[in-house]
Amino acid sequence: MYYILRDNIRQLLNINTIKIDNIFFFLHYKITMVLLVVFGLLVTKKQYFGDPIDCIVEAINSDTIDMYCWIQSTYTIPELTGAIVGEEVAHPGVANYGAIKHGKGGTESYAIKHHKYYQWVVLFLSLQAFMFYLPRFIWKTWEGGRVGSLVGELHQPVGDNTLRQQRLAVAVEYFTRYLHHHNLYAFQFFFCEILNFANIIGQIYFTDRFLDYGFLNYGPRVSDYATTADLAGHDPKDEIFPKVAKCTFHMFGPSGTIMRHDALCVLPLNILNEKIFAFLWYWFVLVAVVSGLGLVYRLATFLPTFRTWLLNGRSRLVAKEKINSISRRCYIGDWFILYLIAKNMDAFVYRDFIQELSESLADEDKVS
Repeated sequence: MYYILRDNIRQLLNINTIKIDNIFFFLHYKITMVLLVVFGLLVTKKQYFGDPIDCIVEAINSDTIDMYCWIQSTYTIPELTGAIVGEEVAHPGVANYGAIKHGKGGTESYAIKHHKYYQWVVLFLSLQAFMFYLPRFIWKTWEGGRVGSLVGELHQPVGDNTLRQQRLAVAVEYFTRYLHHHNLYAFQFFFCEILNFANIIGQIYFTDRFLDYGFLNYGPRVSDYATTADLAGHDPKDEIFPKVAKCTFHMFGPSGTIMRHDALCVLPLNILNEKIFAFLWYWFVLVAVVSGLGLVYRLATFLPTFRTWLLNGRSRLVAKEKINSISRRCYIGDWFILYLIAKNMDAFVYRDFIQELSESLADEDKVS
């Protein structure tokens, strides 16, 4: 399994020669997805962090109590995560049964927080990775290799001149014949961009639900705690990802009475989990902001003047008069596929393509 995942990650990291999207898309389906897959692999590597749980209790087999506490979850007392270790509590958020039952005043018990999510971190990260790739998969299916078929070998600066002329003729003929028929193609891509933005907002929300509503302010709380001078008080990492927690196991004694066993459980994986989700908080916020700016950029492309300016920026070797003339005739879908072709064709080849396309469109005007 490790080698299969490793090979898949290497394949994902390969940069495609033909680009059918933009940097905003790339941020989702490449960088974010690979980060999540790598984090998932790290969590599964036992040789670095040992067993996911080790519990200490007398009179019970360690394997049995480990399995039970891993399945049933452990618990801590959030109110005691800032208590003095060694005097008030044994570990942050961990107290004996009497303290839990009676609390400080002796009348009210402490609120107990059960930690049931860390068992599912690997599956959750895998699901997130899939969701970040899904819009890319949808767009790639809809795109159908159209840009790749039009560009072919024309992304290379040198090649067979005869083949080059043939490919140029095919691209010019296609664009001339199907002018004003690319809006659906463009709007499918725009829809996938909206899916990317909706996904990152949804991932922030569902991660918050997954961590029992402790994710929305997790990143800033971790940073604030790390910058304090004495590192005292409530550590937000211990509240959500405790390194030591308690587990209660009941069994029958020799006389048939129910015996209570309190186990202390060490959770070494939470050393990694706390840092992964602190990083993901800042990363998700960054991706959400960039994706939002990407939607603003997309709205701007509905302005013909802005589209012409972008196409000129991609076509520095082409006379602006020709670009302006072609751009004025293009709907947004035509402009979008021209822009993708400009991103993939060699600059000198694209200059010849625009020249031939301009002449072809002029001949169409004469015929009509």
